[in-house]
Amino acid sequence: MDNPHIVITGMGLVTSLGRNVFENWHNLEQKQTGIGRYPRAAQSDSCNCVGRAKEYGVPEGITREIQNQAKFLNRGSLLGFLAAHEAMKSSRADVSQVRPERRALVIGSGDYTKTGYEFLFPAVMQGTNGEFREVDSRRLNEASLHQVNPFYLLESLHNNLFSFLSAQFELKGPNACLASLSPCGLHAVESARRMIRQDQADMALAVGCGNWITEIPIYELEGIGLLSHCREGAESFRPLDRRRNGFIPGEGGAALLLESEGSARKRGAFIHARIRGVGNCIEFDRAHSLGVSKRVSLRCMAATLENANVDASDLGFISPHGNATRMGDRSELESIQTLLGSHVSRVPVTAMKPYTGHMGAASDIAEMVLGIQGIRQGMAPATLNFRMTEEGFSHLRISDTHLPCDRNRFLSVSCGMGGQAASALVEV
Repeated sequence: MDNPHIVITGMGLVTSLGRNVFENWHNLEQKQTGIGRYPRAAQSDSCNCVGRAKEYGVPEGITREIQNQAKFLNRGSLLGFLAAHEAMKSSRADVSQVRPERRALVIGSGDYTKTGYEFLFPAVMQGTNGEFREVDSRRLNEASLHQVNPFYLLESLHNNLFSFLSAQFELKGPNACLASLSPCGLHAVESARRMIRQDQADMALAVGCGNWITEIPIYELEGIGLLSHCREGAESFRPLDRRRNGFIPGEGGAALLLESEGSARKRGAFIHARIRGVGNCIEFDRAHSLGVSKRVSLRCMAATLENANVDASDLGFISPHGNATRMGDRSELESIQTLLGSHVSRVPVTAMKPYTGHMGAASDIAEMVLGIQGIRQGMAPATLNFRMTEEGFSHLRISDTHLPCDRNRFLSVSCGMGGQAASALVEV
């Protein structure tokens, strides 16, 4: 590998907690949450709270032409674009010093904005005379011409953001678009890092975007038993707590600009952090089909530490996936307990999704951004709504208050259905 040291020179974040990195971090410090009841958000009988992204303005430097083109982006992709824009602009140096063909782009898309196709409903109503039994083709066609966006197909694609973002920032190097559930945000970071290390690129933008708050995703997530009952509103999202009963969905965008350290220093970029190591494992277990077995979660974290040549005792904190499902959290806690060994009571464990809601691929990168801010401030963020974990994990250091952190690195973990796990070790 010609570029062993990969650094983060730009960060962007748009969630229900804030419209940029600064606002998200400020509200996290105040232990606020962006989860709530929103009149325009989809809800089910049991899940009546979501993490809806805050209203945002048009970023500086966006031309009217680009604004017009942005109407073809679905909501999740738009949030990803805003985060990517912040990451590129926050780099504090002239990006044009890097040739376009040496700028890579990798997107992790867990977006389901248009899955429900509710925008077709008015036209279908007219085409069936409101009875949904027989279709009058002429009437349906006429209604569709006037009531349906002719570019709806573009809005429904998982790579909806890809070409738009590539054109906006002239990212003409190696590229990939990963469409999946968690942990494809971390997969995007890992792929971007590899492109630079293998000298395919000097710079790579990794973006995670997700929208899980429309009707179909909520219906499906609730159907397989992953969503919280929300009987106590936003406080129902209780990862790692013995009272946990599932997660609350959200939407957002998060982005990291990665570079080889040599390239970053050459152009005078500010270095936020280094990605010291990554891990990526899969092991399907029929008993854990909706989560990750202890074996693969532990193996993934251990592989990351080995890749980074770092001992578990050197961690400032661990940020697990923490989606508040009974089986998923227990698996992670068992893995963390084994990984830390005799250091189990010293290294804080912090779950961050209750601040924003579970945003799919965006959560992976968002938690890396917030973790970097935490290390810079010398603290491990609190786990909101936490009171007490299960008896077998009582010696783990989990708290509903911010904890002091005296190390400069943390481990961020993401898990997904079907036995996937990914993690990254970040050093500030």
